[in-house]
Parts: sequence; structure tokens; C-alpha cells
Amino acid sequence: MNLHEYQGKEILASYGVRIQRGIVASTAEEALSAAEKLTTETNTQWHIIKAQVHAGGRGKGGGVKLAKSLKEVSQIANNILGMNLVTPQTSKKGKKVHQVLVAEDVYYPGESDTEEYYMSILLDRKQGKNMLMYSPEGGMDIEYVAENTPDKIFTEVIDPALGLQDFQARRVAFNLGLTGLALKEMVLFVKNLLKAFEGIDASLFEINPVLKTSDNKIIAVDAKVSLDDNALFRHKELIELRDLREEDETEVRADKAGLNFVKLDGNVGCMVNGAGLAMATMDIIKMAGGSPANFLDVGGTADAKRVEKAFRIILEDSSVKAILVNIFGGIVRCDRVAQGIVDAYRSIGEIPVPIIIRLQGTNASEAKALIDDSDLRVYSAVGLKEASELVKELID
Repeated sequence: MNLHEYQGKEILASYGVRIQRGIVASTAEEALSAAEKLTTETNTQWHIIKAQVHAGGRGKGGGVKLAKSLKEVSQIANNILGMNLVTPQTSKKGKKVHQVLVAEDVYYPGESDTEEYYMSILLDRKQGKNMLMYSPEGGMDIEYVAENTPDKIFTEVIDPALGLQDFQARRVAFNLGLTGLALKEMVLFVKNLLKAFEGIDASLFEINPVLKTSDNKIIAVDAKVSLDDNALFRHKELIELRDLREEDETEVRADKAGLNFVKLDGNVGCMVNGAGLAMATMDIIKMAGGSPANFLDVGGTADAKRVEKAFRIILEDSSVKAILVNIFGGIVRCDRVAQGIVDAYRSIGEIPVPIIIRLQGTNASEAKALIDDSDLRVYSAVGLKEASELVKELID
């Protein structure tokens, strides 16, 4: 589950991480009030207006602006709110901006002795340990830095039995070229950042930039926070931070129906059980000359009701020319799945696209007989090759 910048910063601050202070606003009037409050509390004269959407590269799309007066705060907030913000991480349609973060200007007008760093925490799956990744080249796309100057990417692997060691935190500061007070501030920043990451069971922290101010404070100017969905049962208060407006409407409905669904840009719908089989199914579609329109895992209980919901969700995509159902009957019997497919088809009515069905595993032969005798517009397949050939034939 992804969080907005302002939500992530509130979490970081609760763990002692110094942040760029700000107030979220939904209207230009609220933005002005926020700026006036910040001026009183922080003595900041300039403010940064940031669009709050679940996407990076907001500045490139015009979603981050500097306001040098209270009048500009209202004008900029009014321009950003309601816009469809297009960034390198959104679709061509972009994402509608419902809120802005009015933040203090921590770059101190007139002072230039500042430095920007990149910092993130994520799981190193190869080692099975959390990893702190950082670079002195903050404010830039980390992919560009990694490709062109890989020597400027540093990592610290965190042993789960020992946690972050003091020497590791100091090494981070040394590698960033810090000394004196800035070094001490960075050591504390890194320690608190990791405490926050582990404390909320996050799957990703990305702070870009981390700023060293002219008076040697270390501040999180941005905060990209992703939570591990599998751990949310331990953090019920964080579930309330979910913003459904930022998620694909179809994916939200699929989630409520107990389906694992991800929309893709393709022409062949997929219905499978199991993530590994889903990946293999998408490979089959590509080999057949098609392109997957979605990732949809119905799980181990592919009954008629769930299959019907899955079909309806897939069919909402007008670009779908065929649907490939690929089910392995291990926990669930194939004949039960087949009956569910038949019942779902009849409940929906005429389905405008052909359906290829491959059922393997327990009672596969009985399942094939049910499909073949159904008199529905479906095609049964036994092997993967046969299924791919049917896909190719039906989408050409």
C-alpha cells in the first residue's frame, strides 16, 4: 500500500526523523491558511506547493512549485488542484490532484551551502536482509546515477539479528562526505529512518532528496513510503491512510472481491490460479503473438461466483479480444472449476470474445468433458502449446 508524501512524513517525524514541515490542503483557501500558519510557526517566507499523488517525478510534470508570496500560494495551489498530473510514472492520462502539501522552504533563500543526497531502504531479496542504499547524487533519477556513475551508489546490508550498527551509520555519513555536526545529524537520521522502516513493516522507503542545510541539519524533503500489505493486520491504524482515489477503480473492486488483479495494456485477458502460473500464462500469450491485458489470480477457491466476478472485470476492458483461463487443479478440483466457468458464463449471458480454457490436475478429464459438452463459445486445451496456438488463431 502506497502512502502520500505528507502521510509518510508524519510517520517519519513520529520516529524522530527531521522532516520538511508542511500542511496538507484540499482547496486554495486551505493552502493559504496553511502557508500563513507555517509563516508564523517556522518564520518561512517562501513555500513549496506539492501535488499529492502516488507517483514520482511530480516536479517534471509541473506538480511542485515555489511560492514567494502568500498571493502566489493561492494561485499555484489553485492551478495544481484538480489538474491531471502527468509524470514519467503515470499513464498518459495522468493522475488527478485532490490535495497539495504546503511545505516550508528549507533551502533558506540567499544561502547556497546545501547538499542533496538520495537514500532508500528496501529488502535485498537475494540476501534476505534489509538494505540501505544511498548516494551523494540526490535530487536526480537514481536509475540514471546507477547507469552512468555506479561508483556513486553505496549500500549497507542490515543483519536482522544485529540491526543497524553504529559503524554502519557512521560509514553512511563518511561516504556522503560529511563531518562535524552534519555527520552526527546524519548518523541520527539514518538510525531513526531504519527504526521507522522496521516499526511500520514498510516494503520501501525512498527519500529523495535528503537535504543538508546550510546550518548542517539533515532533513527529509520528500518521502515515498510503501507498506507491506501482508503486515497491515498488525497496523490497523495505517490501513486508514489508504487513498482509493489513487488506485485503479477496477483493481479496487477486484480486491474487494478477493481477486488479485493488475490491469495491463494488452489484448488477451488472463484468469489463473497462482502467481507463478499467471507469469507463465502471460509468457504463453506473448509467444502466441498477443499481449496480456491483465494479471488475474482467482486463488484456490475458483467457484462460480468468483469466476463470474473475474469474467466481468476482464470484460470491462474493451481491448480484450480473447480470454485464456489456465487453472491447475491441486487444492481445487478441475471439474468444480469447469462447472463454475459454465455457470458463470450462463449467468453473464453472451460473452463477446472467445474463451480458451486449460484445466490440468485433479479430475482434469471430467472438467474437459464438462466444457466440451456445454455448447458455449469456449475452447478447451490440454497442453500449453495447444492453448498458445488457440490464442494465436483466435486473435489473428
